Amino acid sequence: MDNAKRDRFASLHSDTAPLLIYNAWDAGSAVAIAAAGAKAVATGSLGVAGAQGHDDGQVIPLADLLGTARSIVNAVEVPVSIDFEGGYAADPGTLTKNAALLAETGAVGCNFEDQIIGGDGVYAPAVQADRIAAVASSGLFVNARTDLFLGAMKRSEDPNQSALVDQAIERGAVFADAGAGSLFVPGLSDPELIATLCNAVNLPVNVMMLPGMPQPAKLGELGVGRVSWGPGPWRTMMAQLEQDAREIFTAN
Repeated sequence: MDNAKRDRFASLHSDTAPLLIYNAWDAGSAVAIAAAGAKAVATGSLGVAGAQGHDDGQVIPLADLLGTARSIVNAVEVPVSIDFEGGYAADPGTLTKNAALLAETGAVGCNFEDQIIGGDGVYAPAVQADRIAAVASSGLFVNARTDLFLGAMKRSEDPNQSALVDQAIERGAVFADAGAGSLFVPGLSDPELIATLCNAVNLPVNVMMLPGMPQPAKLGELGVGRVSWGPGPWRTMMAQLEQDAREIFTAN
C-alpha cells in the first residue's frame, strides 16, 4: 500500500467540502469517473458483484474481488477504496489476513459493515470494534458502515429515527476507538438527524445519496465529510444499457 496515497485519501474527508464518491464497479468505470475529475475512486458491492454475474451480499468470491481491486488500482492514479462488505469472515484472525490481502492490491481504504452476513441484525458494538481493529491493522482507511438504517428500510420502517441515530452515535464512538477512519450511515437522509449525528461523532460521516436529500454542498454545511452514491451509478448505467438494447432489438 502507498501510505502517502492513503494519507491523502484520509485528508479528503472534510466537513467543509465533502469527498464525493460516485461509485465504480470495474476498471473501466473507475477510469471514466477519475477522468471526470474524481479525487478518489471507491466501489459499491452491488455493482462489483453484478458486473461479474453475482448477487450482492458477499457472493462474489474473495479472489475475484481482489482481482477487481487490483485492476482498478492499476488503472487510475487517484486513491482507491474497495467495498469489502463483511470482510469475508466473522472472526478477527481471518479478517486480519483478508484485509492484508486487500491492502496488497494497492487499495488504500475499504467499506466494512456491521451487519451479520448470512444472519440477522448487526454485530454488538464491542464485537464489531474487534472486527474493525482487525481490518484497520492492515493500514487500510476503514469506512465503518453501520446497517442500522438500511436494516430499518428492509423491515419497511422509517430509517430516520432518533433512536437509531442515538445507536449510531454510540457505535461511532466505539468504532473510532477501534481505528475506523470514518462512519458510513447509508439509509439516513433527514437533514436534522444527519446534523445531529455529525455533531456528536468524532469521525467524518459518510452519507449515501437518496432521492430528496440535500445536495452535497448543503450536506457539507450539516457536517458531512463524505457523500457516496452506492449502487446508483451501476443501476443507472445498466438501465440505460437495457433500454438501448431493447430499442435495437424491437426495431429490427
